[in-house]
Amino acid sequence: MYSPDKNGSDSQRLLRYVDALREGVANEMERDPRVFVFGLDVDDHKAIQGSTRGLQQQFGRDRVFNTPLSEDAMTGIAIGAAIAGLRPIHVHIRMDFLMLCMNQLVNMASKAHYMYGGTVRVPMVVRSMIGKSWGQGAQHSQGLHALFMHIPGLKVVAPSNAHDAKGCMIAAIRDDNPVIFVEHRLLYPTEAFVPEEPFTVEPGHARVCTQGRDITVVGVSNMLVECLRAHELLAEVGIQAEVIDPIWLAPLDIDTILQSVRKTGRLLVVDNAWTNCGASAEIISRVAEQTWQQPVQMARMGFAPTTCPPSPVLEQEFYPNPAKIAARVHQIVQPEVSWEPDKERAALAYQLQFRGPF
Repeated sequence: MYSPDKNGSDSQRLLRYVDALREGVANEMERDPRVFVFGLDVDDHKAIQGSTRGLQQQFGRDRVFNTPLSEDAMTGIAIGAAIAGLRPIHVHIRMDFLMLCMNQLVNMASKAHYMYGGTVRVPMVVRSMIGKSWGQGAQHSQGLHALFMHIPGLKVVAPSNAHDAKGCMIAAIRDDNPVIFVEHRLLYPTEAFVPEEPFTVEPGHARVCTQGRDITVVGVSNMLVECLRAHELLAEVGIQAEVIDPIWLAPLDIDTILQSVRKTGRLLVVDNAWTNCGASAEIISRVAEQTWQQPVQMARMGFAPTTCPPSPVLEQEFYPNPAKIAARVHQIVQPEVSWEPDKERAALAYQLQFRGPF
């Protein structure tokens, strides 16, 4: 496993999230001839926001190819190919479309290894996007990763930066289990330091992004970026938030989160999804089970309890943002003091981009 350190000996450069995804796939396709990519529009001129650009030219049409608009059947092909010894990467574009192949993923892919006494493996990666973009509304913006966290046999990963996008992709391809790979569309243009050499970010390892003594803040996927922006706003009023990126949601590194919560005594989980029965609820529940002898203040933030709106004005109310996160943290840490971040300063927070500790 590669240890993130931009001052290390490995050659590193700033790379966009979307390019890191493509590079991770290309690295593994060069290393392992069993790896192939297929899905709707993977060979289109837009190349899934650029994440599959050039792969067909480099590896040929037998290993990178378009599919019919039939999620259920194509997922069955991916499962069969994986059982037969190949390592498919199945691109579904949006996570919403995974609802059309739930039987294949939940009843077939996740269970085959166990039902056949360990004699069968299903090494496949299922790529899908979540999150808002330009008002894509109720059926194209959902974060449904908690549904897959619930299923034994499925691994779920949601990298928040380009470094982890590449490392998690390589780890997912090499894994002998089906992996649901969650990509927030707003992360695609963001940059981080990424090694040129192949490396892995292994399952079950979270990252402490900032040190703090007052509260632990866990941000899932793009909300990690928003939490780091909120961290900057809070630092100006003397509140030190310890921000954690879980990276892998299943298996979840609860120990890193627990260690932080035992220090701070407070926890806020911010998710790119609804809070009801979500990833935030699971994280808080596990922390509560382990800290029942210690008084811990806990809260969660996520989507408003309604379907995703297409209106930009309504989106501002629907999704958490740095100002809302910072205000909620302040309310938890200093409930006796009313505070909201300056609107102009909060707007500037959106210009901050997390590029470390890589």
